[in-house]
Amino acid sequence: MLDKQGIAKRIAQELQDGYYVNLGIGIPTLVANYVPKNMSVAFHSENGLLGMGPFPFEGAEDADLINAGKQTVTALPGASFFDSATSFDMIRGQHVDLTVLGAMEISSNGDIANWKIPSKLVKGMGGAMDLVASAKKIIVAMMHTSRNGNSKLLDKCTLPLTGVQCVQKVVTNYGVFEITPEGFLLTEIAPNVSVKTVRSVTSGKLYISDSLKKIAIDQ
Repeated sequence: MLDKQGIAKRIAQELQDGYYVNLGIGIPTLVANYVPKNMSVAFHSENGLLGMGPFPFEGAEDADLINAGKQTVTALPGASFFDSATSFDMIRGQHVDLTVLGAMEISSNGDIANWKIPSKLVKGMGGAMDLVASAKKIIVAMMHTSRNGNSKLLDKCTLPLTGVQCVQKVVTNYGVFEITPEGFLLTEIAPNVSVKTVRSVTSGKLYISDSLKKIAIDQ
């Protein structure tokens, strides 16, 4: 299976030159570390930063330079800083080409639940509801199952929804899944994982692509 870094590496393959990209809290933030060479991508953080770079090396952190998840980050040459109102103008004005979000649950029709677990303390929705309503493309990066082993790819979400029918693609430690009218379509499978295993950990409607291939990333 892929680890969190592997998931981020695979999602980095979805980047395109000139993209404006918002990275959600958790696994998505790792994508900034794997931008392909000779590609220019502007990472946006809803707390007011455009031009976010990879995580800083240990000892080089600037406590005043953080992302929306309060992690220390770097700023690339030409980066800009602004208030939250301007940041959300960018989001709501549909100037974000790609949003990468984490999730607690995804339904087979592209619903996403990623902001609240009843009776548990969660940081809150942040900019997630604005992002799923406005971004041109949404990819989810997450572990395939919960800590107790339950599938997070479902026919219907059980947690409060963040967005409805908005997700196009899901990348987990087991594979890459396209959201289709028929359900989850497995298009790429993680190394050393069988289709039988993927079926056993997926509760939602699952279909296998006729051109299924192995995920190819640099280990």
